[in-house]
Amino acid sequence: MSSVNNPATGKKRLTTSAMIASIASEGQTTRPAPFGHALATLAEQRQDIVGLSADLSKYTDLHIFAKAHPDRFYQMGMAEQLLMSAAAGMAREGFTPFATTYAVFASRRAYDFICMAIAEENLNVKIVCGLPGLTTGYGPSHQATDDLAIFRAMPNLMIVDPCDALEIEQAVPAIAAHQGPVYMRLLRGNVPVVLDEYGYKFEIGKAKNLRTGNDVLIISTGLMTMRALEAAEKLKADGVDVAVLHVPTVKPLDEQTILAEARKPGRLVVTAENASIIGGLGEAVAGLLMRNSVTPTFRQIALPDAFLDAGALPTLHDRYGISTQAVSAQIKAWL
Repeated sequence: MSSVNNPATGKKRLTTSAMIASIASEGQTTRPAPFGHALATLAEQRQDIVGLSADLSKYTDLHIFAKAHPDRFYQMGMAEQLLMSAAAGMAREGFTPFATTYAVFASRRAYDFICMAIAEENLNVKIVCGLPGLTTGYGPSHQATDDLAIFRAMPNLMIVDPCDALEIEQAVPAIAAHQGPVYMRLLRGNVPVVLDEYGYKFEIGKAKNLRTGNDVLIISTGLMTMRALEAAEKLKADGVDVAVLHVPTVKPLDEQTILAEARKPGRLVVTAENASIIGGLGEAVAGLLMRNSVTPTFRQIALPDAFLDAGALPTLHDRYGISTQAVSAQIKAWL
């Protein structure tokens, strides 16, 4: 993100490249290409790690791995179905393939190949996808707002949605050690560092309490945990005490922790996700609470059930309710 002067007003306005815009706030600490560097480092210790891309290695940060381990990098061209089928074949031969593309292409274009070739056979393929949710301004063709809804229904497939660079770095070796297929949403480029302030350690299937609060509980995943923490600080200035529970593994859910937190009396429970309001974390948590007769006041922050506009990310995040300001304003309106 950068700023330019508006000649009409003399004020600065934020601009962003629609495709590779950073989600970092101005002045926020970032790390470049955490996924690519983490995978390259892991591959130094594990000879079974291979990387595959469908003509998008630069835009999924896999080019870092390709440069470090060119003999274990496979460029499959613009053929996502072939990408997933090849990854399945490599897994059958004892390799641990990391297959990378955009989230829209994996979830929409290659769904049947992932289902039949990978998930049904429970193969050890790691599918790592850039531009999840609303992290590009290129419009519906590249905005994977429905990927969680699509993949949550696929048996055997674990779903991981990291919050920041630190979590990506920790998640890469963790999902590589997990036996079975994984879909991980990827924040790429210059990725913010947030969770270091909380002594955070990623664990598959575990939700983590990042801050306590008596008025509101935000149950969040992915970059919305970053927004939840920022909103909690803004709301604190208004006397609103907000707890944040980070859920990096959308499937399987850490049901025990979520239920324990939601049972605490007197708190508004809000889920927050960078995904469609249909079929994602919010509905997963709502179903869990209802099945267990836990009935707090419950609200969802998510992307609308619509094809979203194209444009600059700060503008789109405000418009669709997932910016820090939008999150804090919505919670205040619910109290």
